[in-house]
Amino acid sequence: MNRTGPWDAIVVGSGLSGLTSAAYLAANGKKVLVLEQYDVAGGCSQTFRRKNEWQFDVGLHYIGGVKTGDISRVLKGLGLHDRIDFVEMDPDGFDTFVFPDFEFRVPKGWDNYLDRLVETFPDEEEGLRQCVGTFRDVVGDLAGSGIPGVDTDLADFVARAPNLVAWGMRSITELFDECGLGERSRAVLTGHAGDYATPPSRTPVVLHASLVDHYMQEGAFYVRGGGQVLPGHLIDVIHSNGGRVRTHAEVASINVVDGTATGVTLSGDETIEAPIVISTADIKRTFLDLLDPEVLPDGLAEIVDGYRMATPLVCVYLGLDFDLAERMPNTNYWRHSRYDSEEYYDFVAAEKFDPDPPVYITSASAKDPGSTGHAPEGCSTVELMTWATPSLEAWGVESEEAAGKYSKQEGYLAAKDKIVEQLIDSAEEILGELRPHILWKEAATPMTQTRYTQSTDGSSYGIELATDQFGPLRPDFKTAIDGLFLAGVSTRRGHGIVGAMNGGVESASAVLGRNLRHEIQGGAVFGDISRLTAGGEGWDALEACRKLQDKSARRIAAAAV
Repeated sequence: MNRTGPWDAIVVGSGLSGLTSAAYLAANGKKVLVLEQYDVAGGCSQTFRRKNEWQFDVGLHYIGGVKTGDISRVLKGLGLHDRIDFVEMDPDGFDTFVFPDFEFRVPKGWDNYLDRLVETFPDEEEGLRQCVGTFRDVVGDLAGSGIPGVDTDLADFVARAPNLVAWGMRSITELFDECGLGERSRAVLTGHAGDYATPPSRTPVVLHASLVDHYMQEGAFYVRGGGQVLPGHLIDVIHSNGGRVRTHAEVASINVVDGTATGVTLSGDETIEAPIVISTADIKRTFLDLLDPEVLPDGLAEIVDGYRMATPLVCVYLGLDFDLAERMPNTNYWRHSRYDSEEYYDFVAAEKFDPDPPVYITSASAKDPGSTGHAPEGCSTVELMTWATPSLEAWGVESEEAAGKYSKQEGYLAAKDKIVEQLIDSAEEILGELRPHILWKEAATPMTQTRYTQSTDGSSYGIELATDQFGPLRPDFKTAIDGLFLAGVSTRRGHGIVGAMNGGVESASAVLGRNLRHEIQGGAVFGDISRLTAGGEGWDALEACRKLQDKSARRIAAAAV
C-alpha cells in the first residue's frame, strides 16, 4: 500500500464548492489536497471542447450577484473579483418565457418586474403585488437573519424574521392560492423554476424568492470565456498558496479510525492521510459508499438513503454554421408547452417521458459575442435543456448492473434520440430552422451525469430543494464524525453557482472555526494575491484544469493491477 502525506485537509471532488472551500483553506495557511476522479477539474462548471472548434458549458449558464452580491464577495475574499470578467445579459429581458399564446420578458429590478407582471395581468394586480411583496419581505428577512441553526434562539429569530417564519418554508403553491393567482400568472412566476427543478407544490417560498432576487438585484451575467474560468482561477489560488489539485484520483473510501477521519484511500490502493476530510461528493455516495457503515451514527444511513434527489437534466449541444445573434438576442429562452408546471413533474413521478417537454435555450455565442473560442468564426453554439425521469427502464437501460454500459444499448439510444429531436423541434419554433445548419450535435442524459460525477439518479442539483429538505433540514457542514466535513450541493447552502461557492466558504469556516463570511464582508482578503498568475492573454482555463494527475501514483496503481 502506497501512503502519502501529510496534508492538513483533503477535499473530495473539484466542483465549485470543493474548489472554493480548498481555496479559502489554502489562502488561510492550510496545506490542502483536492482529489477529482475525472480528468478535468471543475465539476458542473466545466466546459468541454469538440474538434478544437466548439466549446460548450456543462452547467454555468448565467449568474447574478457579481457586482456587490454573493459571487462578488466570495471572489473578493480570494482577490479574484477584478481578475474575472462578466458580460451582462439583456437587462430588459435576460430570460424570455415563451408560452403557447404569449411571451414574457423578465427585466432586472423588482419594481420593473412587478410593473411588467401587472401590465401583463392587469386583472390580478392586487394578488401580484401581494405575492411579489411577500417574495421581497421573505428575502429581506433572510438577508438580515440568515438560516437558523441548531444554536439559534428561536424566539429571537421569530421576532427578527416574521415574514421568513410565516412563509419561508411553505410552498409557492400555497402562496399563489393565498394571493388568488390564475394559472397564466403562476406559469410566469415559476417560468425559470428549472433552475432548481422542484414542483411548485414542494418549492419553498424562500427558495424561489431568493432565486428571483438573485437576478433582480443586479441583473444576469455570463462569465466571459465560459464557465471553466471560475475553477481555473480557484485552482490558481490553491496552487499559489501551497495546495494541490489532482485529477484521475478517484476516492474509494474515506477512512475513519476510532470515530475520527484519518484520510482517504484511492482506487489503486493509495492511502493519503490528513486530519480533515471535506467531501463534496454526492451525498448518498459519501455516506453509503465511501464510509464504512459501522462508523455511521445510528439511523443516519436510513436518513441519507431516504433523501429525494432533484430531478435530473437532459442537455443537447449544437454547433451551428451561422451567427445565432441574427436570430437570438442576449437572453435565455424558456419554452413552456403548458401553464401548469406541476404536470411536468407528474411525468417524472410516473417514470415516463413528457410528450411535450419544456426546453431551456441558451447560447454562449449570444451571451459572449466578443470572445473567441466558443465556435469557429461565423458559427455559433446553442444548448438545449429539459428535465426528465432518471428511471433506467424508461431510458431503455436493461438493468442496474448494465448501467455502466448504457451508451451502447439500443433502447437507450432510441430514447435519447427521441428526446433530442423533441428539443430541437421546440428550439426551431423559436429560433427558426436549425437542422440544415447543424455541424455538431451531441447530448447528455442523467446516465451521462452519473458517469462523470458519480451522482445519484443523475442529479446535478443534489437532493431536491423541497419544503421537507430545505435549510436546516439539509445536511450541515460539520458531521458527527470528527474531522469529516461536507460541502457540495446537498448541504444547507444548496445548489447552483451561488449555493456551491457559498457552501465552500461555509465548509471552510467550519474547518477553521471562524466565520469567514463575516470577515469577507468586513473587507478581508486572504492569501498572497501577488502570487496569482491565472488570466490574461493566452491563458486557457480548460488547459489550466487538465493534466493535473499524479503520474507517479498512476504508474504505481497500474503496476499493482
